[in-house]
Amino acid sequence: MTDKYIYIAAMDVDPDKEADFNDCYETEHIPALLQVPGVNSATRYCAEEGSPKYLAVYEIDSPDVVTSDAWVAAADSGRWPTEIRPFCRNRNRIVYKVIGG
Repeated sequence: MTDKYIYIAAMDVDPDKEADFNDCYETEHIPALLQVPGVNSATRYCAEEGSPKYLAVYEIDSPDVVTSDAWVAAADSGRWPTEIRPFCRNRNRIVYKVIGG
């Protein structure tokens, strides 16, 4: 059986930037990351309560995907690095190996 992995990115965003954050995430950030070799899917979540408020889960082929040149370039494309990322806080990014299910 081939190992499976997920990468999670969780964060809060300044309330006055949430509309821009969600627009950029849906129209630029996720589409760019889905083009990276080894990224199989992406699903976003919003907490009903608690923090971090936003979570994205990416199914990836290996932990190396998120350190690849293609991932770095995609993550730093569009409005994300200059107009969105500076307003994100409480950021958590972790790769998990699937062990069951």
